[in-house]
Amino acid sequence: MMAARTLANTHASPIASHIAQLLSTASAITSCLQTLNPQNPNPTSPTSTSPLSQFAPFLSPNLVIEVIKSQKNPNHGLFFFNWASNLNPNPNNYFHSHLCYVAITDLLLSHGLFSTASSLLESHGRLSDFSVAKFIKAYGDRGNIREAIHWFHRAKNMGSGRCLFSCNAILGVLVKGNRIMLARAIFDQIVKEGLVKPDVYTYTTMIRGYCKMGMIENAKNVFDEMGCKPNLITCNTMINGFGKKGLMESAMKIVDQMMETEDCMPDTVTYTTLIDGYCKRGELDEAMKCMDEMASRNCEPNVLTYNAIIYGLCLNGNVYEAKRMMTRMRLNGLKDDVATHTCILKGLCVVGKLDDAARLLKEMVGLGMKPDAKAYGVVVNEYCKMGKADDAISLLKEMKGRGINPCVSSFNAVLRILVESGKRDRAALLLKQMKQLGCSPNCLSYSTVIDGLCRAKGRMHEVEEFVEEMCQNGHLLDASMYSWLVKGYCEDGNTDMAVRVFHEMLDMGYVINLESFLAFVKELLSKEKIFEVEKLLGEMSRRCPGIDIYKYRRILDEHQQSTGVQEGRLGCNGTDGRGYGG
Repeated sequence: MMAARTLANTHASPIASHIAQLLSTASAITSCLQTLNPQNPNPTSPTSTSPLSQFAPFLSPNLVIEVIKSQKNPNHGLFFFNWASNLNPNPNNYFHSHLCYVAITDLLLSHGLFSTASSLLESHGRLSDFSVAKFIKAYGDRGNIREAIHWFHRAKNMGSGRCLFSCNAILGVLVKGNRIMLARAIFDQIVKEGLVKPDVYTYTTMIRGYCKMGMIENAKNVFDEMGCKPNLITCNTMINGFGKKGLMESAMKIVDQMMETEDCMPDTVTYTTLIDGYCKRGELDEAMKCMDEMASRNCEPNVLTYNAIIYGLCLNGNVYEAKRMMTRMRLNGLKDDVATHTCILKGLCVVGKLDDAARLLKEMVGLGMKPDAKAYGVVVNEYCKMGKADDAISLLKEMKGRGINPCVSSFNAVLRILVESGKRDRAALLLKQMKQLGCSPNCLSYSTVIDGLCRAKGRMHEVEEFVEEMCQNGHLLDASMYSWLVKGYCEDGNTDMAVRVFHEMLDMGYVINLESFLAFVKELLSKEKIFEVEKLLGEMSRRCPGIDIYKYRRILDEHQQSTGVQEGRLGCNGTDGRGYGG
C-alpha cells in the first residue's frame, strides 16, 4: 500500500521523522488526487474515492493543511477537503480544525473562486469576521474595491457587529489603492458607531496611508490621537513619513519619545530611515551620528543602512568615502548588492567620471551580479547628458540581451537627445523598436518624436502613423501635441488638415500655443483664408474664455498689416464690426 510505504519507520529524531512522514504522506495524497476527477466537489461514490481511503487512518489537521497548500489546482484541494469532511468510516474521529478552513479559504480565494469559498464557509457555519477579512483583502488585491467594501458592510451586519479584522482589512485595501479619504470616512464611521475599538494596526494603517499620500500633518494628528500605545511599526511609519518630507527634526521627536519607553526602542529600521532622510537632505554629518549611535546601542546596521549612507556620499560626489564605506560593510560580514553598486555608479556620474561608471557596470556583470534597469539607467542617462546617443542605445540593446526590460525613462532620454541633435530618423526608428526591446512607449515617448517630426517638412504621414498607434495604446493627445500637429500641417502646406486639427483641438477644450497660431495665420493668409482664421479666433474666444485672446488677435493683426491682407474683421466676441456673427 502507498500509505504504508510513505509511513515507513526512519532512524531520524522523532520530530524530524514526524515532519518527514507528514510531507511524504501529503505528497502521496497529492499524487493520488491527480488521478481523480476534481470537477466533482462532493464525492460520494466509494469507487471514486477508494484511492484516498487508505489515508483515512492517518488524517490530522496538519496533514490536511499541508495537502491543501500543496495543490496547484484549487478543485483538487476542495475535492480533498470535502472528502475529509465526510469520512466513512472515520477511524480516528477526525474533524477539520479552524486552520484547515483558513487553508482551503486561502487556496480558493487565491484563484478567484469567491462564490465557492463563500458557499463552503456558510454551509459549515464558518463565515466570521476573520474569514470575511480574507475576502476583503482578496478583492482588494484584484483591484475590486467596490466588492471589498460590500464585504465589509456584510461583516458589520454579522452577529454582534464586531468586525475589527474586517475593518483593518478594508482600511488596508483603501490605503493600498490610494483611497485615503474613503479610508478616513470608514475609520470615522466605525469610531462614531462604536462597532469596534481601533487597535494599533488600525491606527498604523491610517498613518501609513496619509504618509503615502504626503499628508504628513494628517498622519501626525492620527498618531497624536491614538487610543492605544503605538508600537515599533507605528513609530517607524511616522518617522518614514517625516523623512520623505525632509522633516528630520519632527522625525527625531518621535525617536525621543521612543527612547522614553522600554518596549518600543529604536531598531535598525528606525536608524536606517533616519540615515536615509539625512542623506537626502545632504546632512551627512547627522547621518554618521546615527551610525555611531547605532553602534553604541548594539544595533547592527544592515545592507539597507549602508546603502543609504553610501547613496548620500555619492550624491555629494564623495565616491572615495562611499567605497570605503562599502569596504567597511564587507568587513562587517554584509555583502554589497546591486543597489550598493548603483549608488557608486550614480556617484561616478555626479563627478563626471562616465568612463569609470561604464567600466564598473561591466565589472558588476563580470562579478556575477545582475545589474537591473535602474543600474543601467544611471549610465544610459549620463550618456544622454553627454550627447552619446550611440553608447546609450548600445546599453539598451545589451539590457534586452540580458533579459532586462529597460525603464521607459531611459528610452525617453535617448529619444530626446536624438531629436535635439536633429537625428529624427533614428528617433522614429527607436520608437518603433521600443516594444521589441522590452518597453512600451508612454505619452512622453510619442510626444518627443512627434514634436521632432512636426518640425521637419514632409514627415506628417509618419506623424499620423505614430498618433494612430499612440491612441490605440490608450494615450491621448494634449494641447502641446495638437499645437505641433497644426504647425506641422501648416509647414507642409496642408491647410485642410491644419483647420481640421484646430477644430478638433477646440472640441477637446485645448488652446493652441502662440508659436503654432502664428504658423497657422501665415499659412491661411498665404492662401487668402483670412475669414477662416477670424472665425476660429472668434470660436476660441467663446469656448475658451480664460485665455488672453488679445495676444492671438495681435498676431493676426500684425501679420495682416505686414502682408497687406484685409478682410471683414471679426471682433473678439466672434461677431463682425456690425454685431453679426461670422
